Amino acid sequence: MKELIRLTINGLAREEAVAGQELLIDFLRDRLGLTGTKMGCDGGDCGACTVLVDGRPTLSCLTPAATAAGHEVTTIEGLAQGELDPIQEGFHQKLGSQCGFCTPGMIMAARALLNEYPDPTPAQIRVGLSNNLCRCTGYNTIIESVQYAAAKLKGRGAAGRKAG
Repeated sequence: MKELIRLTINGLAREEAVAGQELLIDFLRDRLGLTGTKMGCDGGDCGACTVLVDGRPTLSCLTPAATAAGHEVTTIEGLAQGELDPIQEGFHQKLGSQCGFCTPGMIMAARALLNEYPDPTPAQIRVGLSNNLCRCTGYNTIIESVQYAAAKLKGRGAAGRKAG
């Protein structure tokens, strides 16, 4: 049995029918073709599947799609609006990714962190990204990537920050 839900995905209002047990990650990837969100561990341990729901980091591999009804979902595809989001630019400039598998989830968690803490300390960055695992880079370049984005956003002022 399917349920009709209304939600906003990457700024676009949508009305979709979802099955009761359909997970948000499957809905996004398989039904909507938004394949930037990755399935890593399939158990909520790695963070590769992180998306933002009303600006909060959410593990889409554990979240039923139906619970997104009435909410705004932002995926990695929705972060850049005409230009790279500062956190995406930071990961590029500071080499915050290698294989790229964890990168979308890490970027989404970092975006949520910067929305809450515009000028985070390295300790706040570590805590904010602690639900996201990277097996390639180590975390120093990821922390530098987030610091780069924070500095760039600070230079733009509050009006330059994207809601996530």
